[in-house]
Amino acid sequence: MPVKQRKKADLPTKICVTCGRPFAWRRKWAKVWDEVRYCSDRCRQARGTARNGT
Repeated sequence: MPVKQRKKADLPTKICVTCGRPFAWRRKWAKVWDEVRYCSDRCRQARGTARNGT
């Protein structure tokens, strides 16, 4: 049986603690999804500074 494709809207989401934007589950995060807090490397590197959405 083929694996059913999921729509992006059906994937779990989180809010980035740095920029406040929502981001969706990615396959590379499958094993560590509970530990993922940042949407990108840029946000992870900027975690010490407060960023405004501008």
